[in-house]
Amino acid sequence: MNPQTDLCNKADADESAYYEYICRRAGKQVEYCAEQFENDGSPIATIVKGVKRAMAGEYSRELSTKVFAGQCRLIELGYRQGGPAGYGLRRVLVDERGDIKAELKRGEQKSLQTERVILVPGPDEEVQTVRWIYSRFLKKDRSESEIAAELNERGILTDLGRLWTRATVQQILTNEKYIGNNVYNRRSFKLKRKRVANGPEMWIRSEGAFEAVVQPREFQKVQAVIAARNRRFSDDEMLDRLTRLFQRHGYISGLVIDEAGGMPSSGAYAHRFGSLLRAYSLVGFTPDRDYRYVEINRMLRLFHGDAVERVVGEITRLGGAVDRNPVTDLLTINNEFTASVVVSRCRETRGCSLRWKIRFDTGLAPDITIAIRMDRANEKALDYYLLPQFEMRSKPLGLAEENGLMLDAFRFETLDFLFEMVRRVPVSEVVPW
Repeated sequence: MNPQTDLCNKADADESAYYEYICRRAGKQVEYCAEQFENDGSPIATIVKGVKRAMAGEYSRELSTKVFAGQCRLIELGYRQGGPAGYGLRRVLVDERGDIKAELKRGEQKSLQTERVILVPGPDEEVQTVRWIYSRFLKKDRSESEIAAELNERGILTDLGRLWTRATVQQILTNEKYIGNNVYNRRSFKLKRKRVANGPEMWIRSEGAFEAVVQPREFQKVQAVIAARNRRFSDDEMLDRLTRLFQRHGYISGLVIDEAGGMPSSGAYAHRFGSLLRAYSLVGFTPDRDYRYVEINRMLRLFHGDAVERVVGEITRLGGAVDRNPVTDLLTINNEFTASVVVSRCRETRGCSLRWKIRFDTGLAPDITIAIRMDRANEKALDYYLLPQFEMRSKPLGLAEENGLMLDAFRFETLDFLFEMVRRVPVSEVVPW
């Protein structure tokens, strides 16, 4: 591990000091090979480190501003920045004259500074499938869940080789890249600050940058339907629709809600009223069994798929290579190490304490397990644990709200540590195996 390299990539001096503190508690002395001072704990060394860390942070902030401005300029010129192309599209490499050189496979990046990447329509069968999705949504009034079910019945897989879900269909119906628009800065995550969703006025766009897969007029009709369906309902309106759904079917569940047209999603009901069971009780429906685990498991399965896709997409964007096993979801990163993503449900004890159990994929024997602890409502990630292979065990690992120092050393608020590790240094230099 090179501590100086680590510090130069941190915009937060306190974070740099924290990592050095962890090393010292573990009995590892940090030496600064690029700086002419001895890290002996003396007042002079402490002052120098503070100044150097502040200078490194300011350098990172200035560099971030310059890089972002350069990326925005490339977007406006119609070039693709980061991330996989998506279903029905492909990334191709062009030279400084705009002539196509080659198609880039997943994980491949440009090698010359003068080269650029654009999007083009993919294979005919994928393009036809995208157009079929739009047609089913507009002309047949099919919901995203119904379209996903039809695609799965036909044996069609996503670009990642997975089954279709409501979320993957909705992504195709709402992403402007399918009408040839290049859109950037919809979300910001600068200098490891909180990830925020930016308003449309902050988006950087280039319209008509790529060849369209669907017609813009058809795309706008879809957006109008989705906007009308997703308008914010009052509590009374949501309960009225749920009551009518209950009367029509004689029972209700998360699946029934999601498949019904003109209804807010089951997740919207759980968020608005605290839980689906609470919403059921308000319309007079009492399930003959406790469906909480069924509903939570369904939501966690969707969350797991989205989490794996986010890890793959972010590593690819940073220039890493990821090979994803379509059956086991085991990730082989940079041909150096393997990683498995597991989601740990939050359970509340009778004493109102929170507990988690991390179940390891011991059969896959990954080098790293990315364990995601869910929040109390099991709706979003609370934090992340990067657990190396020597920490794995056949029995689940139990976690409480506060854990020991050894486990805290593997705990992170975001996955940026993993992404930085993939981008900059071999895993063996970061994680003590």
